Amino acid sequence: MQRSSPQVSGPVRLARLSTVTALDLSAGSADVTRQLVDIESVSGNEKAIADAVERALRLQDHLAITRDGDAIVARTELGRPKRVVIAGHLDTVPVNGNLPGELRRSDLEGEVLWGRGAVDMKGGCAVMLVLAAELLAPEVDITWVWYDKEEVQSELNGLGRLIRNRPQLLQADFAVLCEPSGAEVEGGCNGTLRAEVAARGRRAHSARSWMGENAIHKAYPILARLNAYEPRTVRVDGLDYREGLNAVRISGGVAGNVIPDECVVEVNYRFAPDKSAVEALEHVRRLFQGFEVTAVDMADGARPGLEAPLSRAFLHAVGGTARPKYGWTDVARFAALGIPAVNYGPGDPSLAHADDERVPLEQIRRVERGLRTWLTGV
Repeated sequence: MQRSSPQVSGPVRLARLSTVTALDLSAGSADVTRQLVDIESVSGNEKAIADAVERALRLQDHLAITRDGDAIVARTELGRPKRVVIAGHLDTVPVNGNLPGELRRSDLEGEVLWGRGAVDMKGGCAVMLVLAAELLAPEVDITWVWYDKEEVQSELNGLGRLIRNRPQLLQADFAVLCEPSGAEVEGGCNGTLRAEVAARGRRAHSARSWMGENAIHKAYPILARLNAYEPRTVRVDGLDYREGLNAVRISGGVAGNVIPDECVVEVNYRFAPDKSAVEALEHVRRLFQGFEVTAVDMADGARPGLEAPLSRAFLHAVGGTARPKYGWTDVARFAALGIPAVNYGPGDPSLAHADDERVPLEQIRRVERGLRTWLTGV
């Protein structure tokens, strides 16, 4: 379904910065977002934006810089008793006629930046850059992380690579992932599991169908169980996580004159963070008892961790109340390290990856103000 767009005035011309050699961090987070958006950085092509980020950060004498591939880590070393990680990915999904960015004015939202990555998640990355340069003496030590290849296969994820190769750089007491959350706090995330549920039969000529067993017909109970399934809403650490179990793909058939011997239904289970991915797989196997169930991909979720002292201070500083994150994000990687983590960034997550991707500049500034208040106590 096509989304309706707010009424806007004509576009304001933005400079093309795809060949930029230096980011101007003094321009403020909204303008830095414009600069980042115009550096095309589809997954696998992050070198130009990583180079620009690294150059800007190496001008900051108070930061210790490490580069791993196209991931940049910048750390304060102030000897504070607590350390937090603030992270965001530099890559985007493929461009589809939505670069360079355009700044438009909306009657409802004020100035709005349109363009690939405006929501997911160059607004958050820009806020991080501005604050990393500005905050010379925060109340906690900070590890800032900009990483690559989040939008592709999990094994290529730059944050995952850092955890494998340089885990000491990511040790912390609390983490914030600046994924788009509408400038509201989203705690933890649901886990995700994809599994193939297979019905088996026996091939035969369709003119003599009684000599075979039709696997597609045998798959009917799989769909019936899915149709009757009632997903749970699970309260975890004060937040209500909605689960979902759905068929996302079905395949079967050999030829127009052959009774098929196999039909596979791929299901996706989005499960609350009260259980592990292994427990989620067991749940799916029990539901489809009598059928072959093969896990294709699975990832643990993350509990919201809102009871940690740093988390409570964070919520107080940024204002509002936390809500659950239904989709999977890299907060789960921090949770696996024993680090409580939340999502907090500008942009409507429902616009991520959309061709009409856009973010109100006020949301970018709001996240900047919230993080600054938390990190400085002012």
